[in-house]
Amino acid sequence: MTGDKRSYVIGQTEIAARPLAPALYLVATPIGNLADITLRALETLAAADIVACEDTRVSRVLLERYGIRRRTTAYHDHNAPEAGPKLIAALEAGQSVALISDAGTPLVSDPGYRLVGEALDRGIRVVPIPGPSAALAALTASGLPSDAFLFAGFLPVKTGQRLTKLESFRQVPATLIFFESPRRLAETLAAMAEALGGTRRAAIGRELTKAFEETRTGTLRALAEHYAAADTPKGEIVICVGPAEAKADEPEDIDRLLLSLAAEMPASKAAAEAAKMTGGQKQALYRRLLELRDTSAEGSGG
Repeated sequence: MTGDKRSYVIGQTEIAARPLAPALYLVATPIGNLADITLRALETLAAADIVACEDTRVSRVLLERYGIRRRTTAYHDHNAPEAGPKLIAALEAGQSVALISDAGTPLVSDPGYRLVGEALDRGIRVVPIPGPSAALAALTASGLPSDAFLFAGFLPVKTGQRLTKLESFRQVPATLIFFESPRRLAETLAAMAEALGGTRRAAIGRELTKAFEETRTGTLRALAEHYAAADTPKGEIVICVGPAEAKADEPEDIDRLLLSLAAEMPASKAAAEAAKMTGGQKQALYRRLLELRDTSAEGSGG
């Protein structure tokens, strides 16, 4: 049972939380390692009138770890239409509400944006309390470009819809970040190789910040083959895919690309990959590759 004691504990030291102004606080929480919580987040959670959680049972582990005894309420996809208005009413009554997800930064793949939108529409102050994010943790460890990135969340489960969605990302000049279920990982990587190009660089972040943390890098094709042959991985998965290659506008660049790809795969597949990477027509690229091979054969035979 929670009381009205507004404090948190670090080690053996109990620290009183300072009063919190009425507002909606978006508090980032650890994605695995509970030590990743920030001091500001602890004080906010300890001082808030209400802590709104994606799953109160999951959040209770974090709160108990730091000796925080606050009133919690559930706010998630299934109860947002009922729970949201109650939280807004509490905010309008002058209370402070801290919104947290099961792990990471609120509003990333959860319904919190609806609550934030409603709060802003009603003139309620919204305060971000930054901290851990699985998407950013995976990006920084991936070795892929981080100057521009697009977080795409979870892909559709149905094969056709998933391929269509991936096709829409094909020419995005930024690193792509996805969340995925472990049991769908191999299938999704195969779809990515088909839609985005098998030679594109990628990284898989698994169980980030936890005891069995792993980051595996390679081409989409190589990663798809690895996970298709391996046992189903365990834990939370983040997929990072490198940005689309710049279009090769010069004929010499396209020729070099075709020959490079053809050294690793059949001609028809090389032409398909080149089409994805340059935006050109597969049939025209295939004909050009055959011409290059004929020219090379004639030269070597002379």
